[in-house]
Amino acid sequence: MELIEFVRELGGIYEHSPWVAEAAWHAGPFSTLDQLHDAMQQSVRMASPAQKLALIQAHPQLGTEKLSTLTPSSQAEQSSAKLDQLSAQEKAEFERLNAAYQQRFNFPLIIAVAGRTRVEILDAMRARLGNSREQEFEKCLQEIGQIAKLRLQNLMGA
Repeated sequence: MELIEFVRELGGIYEHSPWVAEAAWHAGPFSTLDQLHDAMQQSVRMASPAQKLALIQAHPQLGTEKLSTLTPSSQAEQSSAKLDQLSAQEKAEFERLNAAYQQRFNFPLIIAVAGRTRVEILDAMRARLGNSREQEFEKCLQEIGQIAKLRLQNLMGA
């Protein structure tokens, strides 16, 4: 694929960050999905701290934003964890934890929610509040990598 087509097709794999696909394109062509994902992850690893922070901040908060404001991928992911069906009490807990996390770390908490329940997500949110900023920064990037791999697999029908 030419660069423009590659970015058009894969630019949304990393939330609102088509620069990841653009940077990865230069490592191609790719024989496997794993090679493509590895190149995209390498693009993230080689990014500046400011770019990494912007990538993290491009993600929505979990369970508090209206699905209509999310990207189609984020909508599907949050819906799969039933974050669009929260009780008032659950919604309040998500809002409280998101606010505490945002205040502590100055970026949104990111969890690859596919295959997780609301209870598991809430438990992870509570536990991660005890981490250092550096631990959470790296954890968010790891979770983004997992999200990207799942999105690539869905896109490619793998």
